[in-house]
Amino acid sequence: MIISAATDYRAAAKRRLPPFLFDYIDGGAYAEHTLKRNVSDLADIALRQRVLKNMAELNLETRLFDETLSMPVALAPVGLTGMYARRGEVQAAKAAADRGIPFTLSTVSVCPIEEVAPAISRPMWFQLYVLKDRGFMKNALERAKAAGVNTLVFTVDMPTPGARYRDAHSGMSGPNAPLRRMLQAVTHPRWALDVGLLGRPHDLGNISAYRGNPTGLADYIGWLGANFDQSIAWKDLEWIREFWEGPMIIKGILDPDDARDAVRFGADGIVVSNHGGRQLDGVLSSARALPAIADAVKGDLKILADSGIRSGLDVLRMLALGADCAMLGRAYIYALAAAGGAGVSHLLELIEKEMRVAMVLTGTRSVNEISADLLVREFGH
Repeated sequence: MIISAATDYRAAAKRRLPPFLFDYIDGGAYAEHTLKRNVSDLADIALRQRVLKNMAELNLETRLFDETLSMPVALAPVGLTGMYARRGEVQAAKAAADRGIPFTLSTVSVCPIEEVAPAISRPMWFQLYVLKDRGFMKNALERAKAAGVNTLVFTVDMPTPGARYRDAHSGMSGPNAPLRRMLQAVTHPRWALDVGLLGRPHDLGNISAYRGNPTGLADYIGWLGANFDQSIAWKDLEWIREFWEGPMIIKGILDPDDARDAVRFGADGIVVSNHGGRQLDGVLSSARALPAIADAVKGDLKILADSGIRSGLDVLRMLALGADCAMLGRAYIYALAAAGGAGVSHLLELIEKEMRVAMVLTGTRSVNEISADLLVREFGH
């Protein structure tokens, strides 16, 4: 087993959460090969250890889209975050803001934009899908603008949901799902009190605000399935590029040709991502895909990467492979589920400490010095 703070928080989250929620965040598509490779491929990267480099002063700060980040890390969008801790999006956003990094609110969050944005001390990012209901998309963008959101993360690798068999087995979906979820909640009393009772309302806040009536967990899968748009093409994003004045990041890039298309489209950034192994099983891990994408578009836009990052050492590895910033998903959700906002804050503290150790031992004084020169071999080529 690969040991990290995220691994410890994962074990604690598994004990605390009803199985349908744990398996929803922990699982992937099909046989979950890509999910596993996201972690193992990153862990296999060998780094050059350097000595006697006078590492008395380190600087983890970085500039990204005219923002100063305390370290090259952002919290990725995760659906249903508010089911993992009481008003979970607010807790996670506060922890990120306090540590000086961005939080990205999911389209399918429990807490709506208007609840999260005023609760934090820095502008948050907002994630959006291309959906058949363009009225919802326009409404969400207008509300995000009004709330002071400064960066849009546009997820494009989900024209259709992946085949996630764990969800059918766990009770997230499938026959008698509501009854199964209720029985699981009863057997997890700490979660049932903290989130199940005190964390209400349990609806998709952004969608409910648009529809004018609650959209609960029972409607979640059905609403998404009916609204994902398999006809999506670059032309469908043009009106959003014109409407959105701030930075726009395209999330879900795994191929250099798609990265070049993002540059031609006018994106400010991309996220190299396979959706955490939750979409098409058998595709490259983000670590494997990243070097070729960096070769193709580095310098033309900002490159972020997610999927498989569990430690500060993993963050440094992603930067050495060509990323400008790393995004945490499962790692922070495990911490949130186990210990709320305090758990997320603690995880980010450990990520920073691990980055500092890795930078000292690789002879890199600043984020700008982290490059492919740190790699023992050109991983991914």
